Amino acid sequence: MGQDRIIVPDTVLINGDTLVMLGDSILIEEPEKEIFWSTGGNYNLNIQQVTLSNWAAGGASSFALNSGVSLFANYKKDKKVWDTQLNINLGFNRQNDRSFETRKTNDNFIFSSNYGRELSEKYFLSTQLDARTQLLTGYKYSRPAGSESEIRTKISDLLSPGYIQSSTGLNYRRTFEDKSSLSLIVSPFTGRFTIVLNDSLSNAGAFGVTPGENVRAEAGMSFSTRIADFILMENVTWRANLNLFSNYERFGNMVVNFNSDIRLKVNKYISTRIETVLIYDEEVFIKQDDGSSKQAVQFQNLINFGVSLDF
Repeated sequence: MGQDRIIVPDTVLINGDTLVMLGDSILIEEPEKEIFWSTGGNYNLNIQQVTLSNWAAGGASSFALNSGVSLFANYKKDKKVWDTQLNINLGFNRQNDRSFETRKTNDNFIFSSNYGRELSEKYFLSTQLDARTQLLTGYKYSRPAGSESEIRTKISDLLSPGYIQSSTGLNYRRTFEDKSSLSLIVSPFTGRFTIVLNDSLSNAGAFGVTPGENVRAEAGMSFSTRIADFILMENVTWRANLNLFSNYERFGNMVVNFNSDIRLKVNKYISTRIETVLIYDEEVFIKQDDGSSKQAVQFQNLINFGVSLDF
């Protein structure tokens, strides 16, 4: 009578489920549900405004806006993996003392999707699709000799150019303890298509297409690497991707696409981003201020401070 009662629970197995019965209570242990999809993204908005009135030091009022969204959807089940990403960025600058006050500063659309089958723990046989273009018309601004006003010349447009690259090869993938990841893909079977839908640009043979044609097809090999969420230091992460393509007809002449994004996180909603884009394509001739055109490295660098929302 002076001792506590000892109750031994009964355990019952029903079709693999475990029922633990303690007195009149029944505790059901449900099996953990597997999750095959992981989705998310980031939205950022950066605004800069300068207003001057009767300012003795000189200058001009201006307004700048840069916005972007990044989405991802990743699938993993058994020996199958499927990673998809979409990045869209748009930026504008408005300055009151110019002939064309509002001008585009940033415009890109990048979609990539990679499907792989596991060969070993870190190696996969993969097929990748990469598509790149812009959304709005691009112009080259210049001022003719003796003229007081600027003129603009259309140099690009939606799907002018557009690039679609499809490749199949060997993929090395690794995820580290801090959740950063590395992916390397070598593909000896790569098809690359350059699209120029704007008639005025295609008739001029822009971006390497045959004058009057809308599509230029190439076969070659490619190498791509992607670094995600690499921690440089506390609250500072780095993402980057590099894509190299060489046409078998002129093997060794590389088309280079490099994107880098360094994010300095202040808090949950505020961050600074340093975005860098480097492109080289020997078939793209850049119009210079003197009116001539030549091959050149395309370089873009943006430093943004503003709202950043992860979801």
